[in-house]
Amino acid sequence: MIYTVTLNPSADYLLELPQLQVGETNRATSSKIVSGGKGINVAEVLSNVSVPVKALGFLAGFTGAFVKEEVERKGIQSDFIFTEGLTRINVKVKADGETEINGQGPVLSEIHLSQLEDQLSRLTQKDILVLSGSVPSGVSIDFYKKLGQQASKRGVKVVLDSSGEALREGLGAKPFLIKPNKAELMDLYKQSINDLDDALLLGRKAVRDGAENVMISLGSKGALFVNEHDAFVADAPEGNLVNSVGAGDSMVAGFLYAFANEKNLKDSFRYSVAAGSATAFSKGFCTKNKIDELAATIAVQSI
Repeated sequence: MIYTVTLNPSADYLLELPQLQVGETNRATSSKIVSGGKGINVAEVLSNVSVPVKALGFLAGFTGAFVKEEVERKGIQSDFIFTEGLTRINVKVKADGETEINGQGPVLSEIHLSQLEDQLSRLTQKDILVLSGSVPSGVSIDFYKKLGQQASKRGVKVVLDSSGEALREGLGAKPFLIKPNKAELMDLYKQSINDLDDALLLGRKAVRDGAENVMISLGSKGALFVNEHDAFVADAPEGNLVNSVGAGDSMVAGFLYAFANEKNLKDSFRYSVAAGSATAFSKGFCTKNKIDELAATIAVQSI
């Protein structure tokens, strides 16, 4: 079973308008509210491709109830912990470009964090644990490291998709896979990435710092996969960008979809690129048919 943890989920309010005029009244041409949070996004894509998954994390208030209802409506198993406060609301405006305003989530107590640790203590070496997204204020920045170390001791494969200090600390848990994008990797090591060689150099540095496998999304330039023995590169397939929200989360899910079906690392990487691109080319999250279709067109080269 794959378990995803989202410490700071959201109810995402998506708005489309022809132009965003700051300081003026703007009227949306379309709007909708969806469940959000990186781990929840990963769970949704895995559910789309019929991989057993359970979403864990923290919810609060009426917005939390909405997120839980949405997750269940999509057929995703969940076991969320409810806390005081309100699950945050993120506003995403698509006009000339894409603008995001992310709200603040509830404060999590030590009791609630201990409840999550207790849930994860039941995982075994047959399970995969996905730790995704930001660490809420008030939670120790090394919390992902702590969860990852505890899981790894039981043979659980840990996937970490975070950024900043949470990612830096999380490398200490020696995760099975991390998936930084170009900006996150540059921020992690305070070095610029101007070409593939730069990305490869920093990817190998992340391996030395503890990650077993490193998958780097490079946007329209494709992606790079690095571990101690191999390095692969794949170009992004051609298509029209419709939606960038969740493309990185889809990459994680695409990799796990293939890995759960006993594909090797190279093929799992190929399906990762296919899933990320399929979501970017769609209004919603990618489907199994679209992932499989794109995967057949993607060439992965060893470097």
